[in-house]
Amino acid sequence: MKFGGTSMAGTERIRRVAGIVKRQQEAGHEVAVVVSAMAGETDRLVTFCREANALYDRAEYDVVVAAGEQVTAGLLALHLQALGCKARSWLGWQLPVRTDDAHAAARIEDIESGALLASMAAGEIAVIPGFQGLDPQARVTTLGRGGSDTSAVAVAAAVHADRCDIYTDVDGVYTTDPRIVAKARKLKYVTYEEMLELASVGSKVLQTRSVSLAMKEGVRVQVLSSFIDESAPPADSIPGTMIVSDEELEGTDMERQLITGIAADKNEAKVTLTRVPDRPGAVAAIFGPLAEANINVDMIIQNIAKDKGETDVTFTCPQADLARTQALIEERKEAIGYYRMIADSKVAKVSVVGVGMRSHAGVASTMFKALADRGINIQAISTSEIKVSVLIDADEVELAVRVLHTAYELDAA
Repeated sequence: MKFGGTSMAGTERIRRVAGIVKRQQEAGHEVAVVVSAMAGETDRLVTFCREANALYDRAEYDVVVAAGEQVTAGLLALHLQALGCKARSWLGWQLPVRTDDAHAAARIEDIESGALLASMAAGEIAVIPGFQGLDPQARVTTLGRGGSDTSAVAVAAAVHADRCDIYTDVDGVYTTDPRIVAKARKLKYVTYEEMLELASVGSKVLQTRSVSLAMKEGVRVQVLSSFIDESAPPADSIPGTMIVSDEELEGTDMERQLITGIAADKNEAKVTLTRVPDRPGAVAAIFGPLAEANINVDMIIQNIAKDKGETDVTFTCPQADLARTQALIEERKEAIGYYRMIADSKVAKVSVVGVGMRSHAGVASTMFKALADRGINIQAISTSEIKVSVLIDADEVELAVRVLHTAYELDAA
């Protein structure tokens, strides 16, 4: 069971979570719980780091921001004990959750589950802070924003859990954000591939890496709401959204839709380098240093070279990494040979996702026409087998989502 920041925001909500956990144990399950920091707490800790040093040391950043989950893990264990449950917290270094040394974006390499399984078998509820681990030098690491989802799936895989329930402030995965489109529909099932694409392009329900890990390890994941009545039944009978393999859905009579969902991400920034020399190695000189710094680059556009052997290169990166990206590129201006760097943080990415794209033509043209009809300009395009994404002005993102939701006939009746 995993509970997000809004579910853990304050004493009353943590007490409610303790009641939900207790009911699952009373239903006969062995339970491990992964918790996020209280809503807003990680942002507060990040602000402290930025105030101390704008180009902060990521190892020390991890020491600071890992504290939020430690607080909620201890508090939930205390609340469970107050309800008469046997419970204890297990910090990332106590299990341990072993990661690589990519601070602020660490990847889980192994979880030693022996002591945890023994504790659970003895009837003890394990409460584990998400987001944190231990690197080879025995220093605290964090897994990146939203990393508690990844922690939960990794723990579920390590203990061979029947299911990983992700409790959030929504009661499932919708065709798009219900706060933008009132007629958005909740989906009963989503495949790993679809959820992976939705998570990667802005759906805030699950972190991308958690879905990727679930697909790799075959962990069945259920998304459901923690904002339920005290007397509600346990999760086994609450209809959330199940994230499963294609194989599990085979043989059902469920008609697969062409488009499963539409996601938007405002946390994007666009960087353009003008007059980059059109020669072998020029692009590698741009993106190599960004990869080494663990900065994720998404859309990449290289214009056709002009007669004078120069080209413009445009790419997107997370807004949070824009300052670091600009600093790295600026340091290597001579090696890259570009003329000018132009950054724009007022952009957003809108994507349509669905496995039905594999067997249907015209998905992209429907998207482009729907946006054009409303005067929305497309700045960049990227595609995959089951996804089409466009970069647009941030001010137009909500209009774009509503227009596309209608264009693909996803509105609830």
